[in-house]
Amino acid sequence: MEYITGIHALNLPCSLETGGDWHIYALQWEKPTIGNTETSIFNKYGLEFNKTIPEHTGTFTVANHIRALLDLLEMGKFDIAQGMNKDFICNDEYDFEVFEKVAVLRLLPNWKQVDDFMEREYNRKWLKFKKDNNHE
Repeated sequence: MEYITGIHALNLPCSLETGGDWHIYALQWEKPTIGNTETSIFNKYGLEFNKTIPEHTGTFTVANHIRALLDLLEMGKFDIAQGMNKDFICNDEYDFEVFEKVAVLRLLPNWKQVDDFMEREYNRKWLKFKKDNNHE
């Protein structure tokens, strides 16, 4: 199933208590970033249905903010995901959920970059999670 993700999904409201991004009208909406559940390690996790998006009619399936960020990490787009913790999620309530999902990426070839990114974003919280859950 195809869905809207990445920076475009971060600029749409979702059901989570997260900040997301705030540049909705600075984006090009003609061709939003599309993900596919068939090729993502996260399958259908974090998708929201029947959402509207700028410059399009009808409704779409859209990644919530956490899923959009996970997709960016999976794709290796760390520059866009920068600020994940303090700018986009902005809610410690989701830390464990985020950490559990990010840990799934350790099976991918870019795990070292993902791990380094998470250490920069979450610092000791991420290191403690990895230690407590045998992901070191």
